[in-house]
Amino acid sequence: MAGKDEYYNKAKQQGYRSRAAYKLQQLDEMEDLLSHGDRVVDLGAAPGGWLQVASERVGTGTVIGVDLQRIDSLEGVETIKGDMTDEGTRGEIIERIGEADTVLSDMAPNMTGEYSLDQARSVHLARQAFETAREILTPGGDLVVKVFEGRDLDALRDDMEAEFEYVRTTSPAASREESSEVYLIAKGFLTAPVEAGQRLTVGIKDVGSEGDGIAKVEGFTVFVPDAGEDESAEIEIEEVKPNFAFAKRLD
Repeated sequence: MAGKDEYYNKAKQQGYRSRAAYKLQQLDEMEDLLSHGDRVVDLGAAPGGWLQVASERVGTGTVIGVDLQRIDSLEGVETIKGDMTDEGTRGEIIERIGEADTVLSDMAPNMTGEYSLDQARSVHLARQAFETAREILTPGGDLVVKVFEGRDLDALRDDMEAEFEYVRTTSPAASREESSEVYLIAKGFLTAPVEAGQRLTVGIKDVGSEGDGIAKVEGFTVFVPDAGEDESAEIEIEEVKPNFAFAKRLD
């Protein structure tokens, strides 16, 4: 049938509000994004296909959908009608959920038919989702955003890589073959008070089981090789993880 495909028909049969539900299912299977008990925020959530999948997979967790359009009620899902870039909307999200384990965005711009313009708008929407995620994600949390391939995609990915443990670009099977959409999956939100390449002086408080010295920077753990307890060390941060970092000695 013209304009319809396998996933469209499958969604109708299985009660999903959009064929996009299968995209999230496949992305979750690729990267283990949704777990029982998670707190999930879906930006631009109407009509609710991703909300349905998220709710199924987090069980007793919390799922909040945000959209300028009204989202018909779904059991076990909270919705907010508002602009996610508005400070009041973000405040309402935080009030309801505190922090999120996963932020999702399947947003696409209203299409003009001029690809360069549509692509630029898709990057803008993805950046808005990224900025929202930076504000509400818990340490180690994940972000998924849709964007069209083209200009500024690499710059967006570079900026996301600076904030997450790693970022993957992928396209699920449920995306239409002719579509230029891809998804950036960012895993392990970094909220450390240190960053790679930073140099500082630390005091070694303890020694770990692997023999590395353990320093604390604003309560954050930094592992320092060849350092003993109660020693002071000049270090350079080499790698940052959600809950700890590795450094090398400079002295």
